[in-house]
Amino acid sequence: MGQPNSRTAAIREKAQKRDGGAEAMLADLLRDLFGIEARDLAINHDQYSLNSLNGFFEADGKPYFFKFHQEENEEEMSGEYYRADILAKAGLPVDQPLMMSTLPGEQILVYRRRTDPRFSDVLRALDELHDEEMARQAVDAERRLNETVLSVYLKTLHPVTPKQVAKEPVHRLFYDRLVTAPDGTYPGGRLASFYVDKAFELPGVTLSWDALSKAHFVINGIQYRNTLGELFDAAHERLNPADLADNGGVTAHGDAHNANVWFEKQQGGANLSFFDPAFAGEHIPTLLAEVKTTFHNILAHPYWLYDPALAEQKFNATASYENGHLFADFDWTLSPVRAALLETKAEAMWKPLLAALKQRGMLPSDWRKVVRLGLFLCPTLVMNLRAGATSHNPTSSLIGLSVAMMVGSEPEESEDLITRFLATIDPEG
Repeated sequence: MGQPNSRTAAIREKAQKRDGGAEAMLADLLRDLFGIEARDLAINHDQYSLNSLNGFFEADGKPYFFKFHQEENEEEMSGEYYRADILAKAGLPVDQPLMMSTLPGEQILVYRRRTDPRFSDVLRALDELHDEEMARQAVDAERRLNETVLSVYLKTLHPVTPKQVAKEPVHRLFYDRLVTAPDGTYPGGRLASFYVDKAFELPGVTLSWDALSKAHFVINGIQYRNTLGELFDAAHERLNPADLADNGGVTAHGDAHNANVWFEKQQGGANLSFFDPAFAGEHIPTLLAEVKTTFHNILAHPYWLYDPALAEQKFNATASYENGHLFADFDWTLSPVRAALLETKAEAMWKPLLAALKQRGMLPSDWRKVVRLGLFLCPTLVMNLRAGATSHNPTSSLIGLSVAMMVGSEPEESEDLITRFLATIDPEG
């Protein structure tokens, strides 16, 4: 959860008890950092706060919204979180904090309180009850945001050095979760603490990590080429920051999942804007810039990642294991609005971005592998997918591990959702 000297880590841990202690600690932190007296402090306990904490308070009669993101060993990291100013200077639509601390272990942003919903909440309602007009507004807003972000990427795209790339905090979301700091031990980090040497309860079978990591997945009849163990090994090798300078760098938010995006309703439509730029940077590897948004805003839905209990109610899932093969069958699929968002993300972002990389001689021959491995680490290391470890159950665990396999590995023969997506965005297609 972090080192003992991390006040934000201690607050996150205390918040799980819901006994008022975290609010008191947070009020102390705000007083020490900003010299304000926070009143009516309320912490949000929502499904999207997987590695962060947010909520509301009042000070001097004014309403505020706070958020902080906290990672393991945050106090030892080089560089700093929360470089909101670089996003605004680049022309990205980002909410600027009124107060900000970038001190290790005490990193927090304070914004004016808004009444706008987060885009994640708008889409969650559309997953539950599809409304054509509202879905059209949401997808149109997403397309316009992608066009704006793409223009910034194309404007800021530049050659980068391994040293520049290595300093970017975005690796805290990918490579750094595979290893244990400060020595870089592999397997380590979340990979080791979540999965290695653990037992996995799936609907119909329980497997050891040794068996699961070496199993060949057959998902709804489609067999996949790689194993989970092979994908983690490949990510450890290919997503090493020292090896990611070959696709150029851009100025990017880095973690623009929709719980970090405001949905501002306007006449006949809506605009989207970012907040919480914890992993923003000016030299973010181009192929990683849109990975988190693609996975967490689309492929993590509906329900299975953020609402595992609902997934268990809504989806049927069965698993069996035979001769080194894990057979996974389930009826989860993207909701109509998520399918439309994936199409939009492909056409308005990925396809022109890859074309620009190719035109400038910055598209590595194994770009599919880089994208796939980034997508693969999103669900597996953002939270523990093992049933019973946190909020996941056998059904959501099977769906989650299977979706991770689908994004990470090519099928042996057939095509699937991800091979079709990659074919759509291929600049040579």
